Amino acid sequence: MPENQPIRSKFKDFEVNTKIKLAFLWTAVTLCYLYGDYFELYTPGKVEGLISGDNLLNTPLNLLMATAMLAIPALMIVVSIFLRPAINRIFNMIFGLIFTLIMLSIVIGATSEWYRFYFLLGVIEMFITLMIIRVAYSWPKN
Repeated sequence: MPENQPIRSKFKDFEVNTKIKLAFLWTAVTLCYLYGDYFELYTPGKVEGLISGDNLLNTPLNLLMATAMLAIPALMIVVSIFLRPAINRIFNMIFGLIFTLIMLSIVIGATSEWYRFYFLLGVIEMFITLMIIRVAYSWPKN
């Protein structure tokens, strides 16, 4: 094959709508958050802390704030599909940045041997939220 001709795949590729891309990216990052919280149950002392109340979510306010924070990525799945492009784009860039920064702070703090899984998930989650920002920023115009 001559060098100047592009290599063509024998499989047809379809362009995926930006809203669907964003919804799937938020779904993926939400699943990573859930896996991280689930896997943390296997770290030493975690279950005992849940039983005794000696944990980060030991007050009604802390629990409410954590719930609100983790509801946002799940809501962004819906927002990404139903909002109009202009506001959708802004929401995705803002919340993508916020959750990237949150994960960066968690990754920096994941120094214990038992929390290396948080480091790995955090890097994956930051990659996904940065992809969200990129997809939203490069939203095609009419």
